[in-house]
Amino acid sequence: MQLSSFRRAFAIPVTCVLAATGTYLAAGCASETGTDSSADNHASAATPASPHRSAFTFGAGYGTTVAAEHAGHQWAPAGSAVITPGIQTYTQGAVQCTANYVFVDDTGHVYIGQAAHCGTTGGVTDTDGCTAGSLPLGTDVGFNRSFSPVSSPATTSTGHLAYSSWLTMQEIGEKDPNTCAYNDLALVRLAPEDVGKVNPSLPHWGGPIGLNTNGTNAGDRLYSYWNSLLRGGIAGLSPQIGESKIDDIAAGGWTHAFVAPIPGIPGDSGSALLDHDGYALGTLSTLAISLPIVNNVGDISHELAYARAHSGISGLRLVLGTEPFTPNR
Repeated sequence: MQLSSFRRAFAIPVTCVLAATGTYLAAGCASETGTDSSADNHASAATPASPHRSAFTFGAGYGTTVAAEHAGHQWAPAGSAVITPGIQTYTQGAVQCTANYVFVDDTGHVYIGQAAHCGTTGGVTDTDGCTAGSLPLGTDVGFNRSFSPVSSPATTSTGHLAYSSWLTMQEIGEKDPNTCAYNDLALVRLAPEDVGKVNPSLPHWGGPIGLNTNGTNAGDRLYSYWNSLLRGGIAGLSPQIGESKIDDIAAGGWTHAFVAPIPGIPGDSGSALLDHDGYALGTLSTLAISLPIVNNVGDISHELAYARAHSGISGLRLVLGTEPFTPNR
């Protein structure tokens, strides 16, 4: 079924708690407990993304992920780290999203990911990353653990926007419609003095333990950690389990759909999604207004491959978690 789209549903201005949401017209069935697939959809820390999932080729010896202990940094303990996947991000001090994964490069810089649309200057109906307006590189992005409408903001650190798939696609003249529609990744570079505050593990679940390169099968369980300010700072509402739907072949692997008992809402945008084995699958990007609500995930193997090919960031890699993946919690 062809979906009509009003995308970028999840970035929420702090000054407007009841932000408008975008819509997809879609239908599906939700279930808290999915049936896991036994298909091998993964690449290890030493294995580059599968060629059939990426149009890009990288130099020998560079994997797309790196184990935490080999990433060149001393990470903060997971239980006391200030900056982790799942932390709230505030682009230019206003638009709230949720961070996904931690990344490093050859020069020792550390980045945390968010959705590219968190830096949009347009509205929720601006769906095409190849044409939508965006804030420039260098824009400040602040971090907060659990700001809510009834609490005072307390920015723990500030980084700056170092890569935006939207800006990059516009700069190089990207024409592929799937890439323009679904490539939704930005990287925030952390200040050197803040690196010691970072842990790359996804809160509650642990991982990621590798990179998913083949997508999902219908009924697979997916795991995430959402942190919209609309959840009121209630930590128990952040860990999420969803169930994947059938991938749209026409999308070329760029996006995946899933349903969850509590769907993603404005402010959850950018959150990391792990597959049923704890491998990084993607980043929360959009929702579909339907019964039940369907969330859509940008494929991180595609997004990372694009960033590695076009960002100018040498040796960009996703850092695996220090904590084991623990789905049965």
